Amino acid sequence: MPFLPLLKLCMLAGIAYAGYCLLVFAIQRQIIYPGRTIQVSGPPPAGIVPIAVVTATGRGEAWFMPPLKRSQGERRPLVICFHGNGEVIDFLPEQFEGFVRLGMGVLLVEYPGFGRSSGNPTEESITESAVAAYDAVLHREEVDPERVVIFGRSLGGGAACSLAARRPSSALILQSTFTSTRPFARAFLVPGVLIRDLFDNAAVVAAYRQPILLFHGSSDTIVPPEHSRLLQRQAPNARLVEFPCGHNDFPPDWREFYRVITVFLQEAGVLGQR
Repeated sequence: MPFLPLLKLCMLAGIAYAGYCLLVFAIQRQIIYPGRTIQVSGPPPAGIVPIAVVTATGRGEAWFMPPLKRSQGERRPLVICFHGNGEVIDFLPEQFEGFVRLGMGVLLVEYPGFGRSSGNPTEESITESAVAAYDAVLHREEVDPERVVIFGRSLGGGAACSLAARRPSSALILQSTFTSTRPFARAFLVPGVLIRDLFDNAAVVAAYRQPILLFHGSSDTIVPPEHSRLLQRQAPNARLVEFPCGHNDFPPDWREFYRVITVFLQEAGVLGQR
């Protein structure tokens, strides 16, 4: 009877699919965190202050870029920055120099297992490092604890939202980020329930009551812009700015990027009028 061979074929297909799902479940963190394979060496560039980030899972690192032309005893705004999954903090100082020129301090936070930081990257360990870095830098005399901005791009949006849910901040900036990692399971043809590091950004922005600035490339095929559009609809105080570019060539115009940020931070009360 043809029914029995068909049933056997379906059973074999089911077993094969289950094995595939188990494989994806086992290696998903290698897919999500490719930047941990980037080799780095040497001290930070001149003018950057390394800060030790100590958690229960290991010892990490953050780089502090002090604000320019600061008077003795003056406290300045701070932006805490989280990079994408294919980067390390060594790539970032020049890109985030624009915040320094605005008179802000900048903290570049490394993920566990990336760069010089020990441990393994997971949602939990990244969140612990973000919170520890925040707590460490707020003790610095240059930093105004009442004017802290959290910035994250791509995967860093997950770290930024995790921190924003656990520590106070004045504003949140998310670039090319996602609602959560669960929708990306579809690209691997597996159910979203198998995702181990969820980074539920949509839930965080829905509860966040400070101003939010969302950036996205309208041609982004890695994290489609619909993610930021959904985040904007979830957030009570969000503005979305789209640029005509993709994921890895964002922003196409750094001057315009920082112009938008400047206006946003002025309206949020983080920066004075210039």
